[in-house]
Amino acid sequence: MVAANREPPASGFALEVDGRLKAEFATRDGARAGGEELKKRFPMLQIRIYDAQTNAREDI
Repeated sequence: MVAANREPPASGFALEVDGRLKAEFATRDGARAGGEELKKRFPMLQIRIYDAQTNAREDI
């Protein structure tokens, strides 16, 4: 996991929490695991995985 960044990553995946990018991951599995952990602890948050290669977002 890499420190939070305000700009979308050029490669890899990022967690988007309530519309803001919070953490970057090298793999989709890592991003999904981090997102699911946050969702368990804070179910009211809107959490998405951002894919830098396709510029797509996936809800968790």
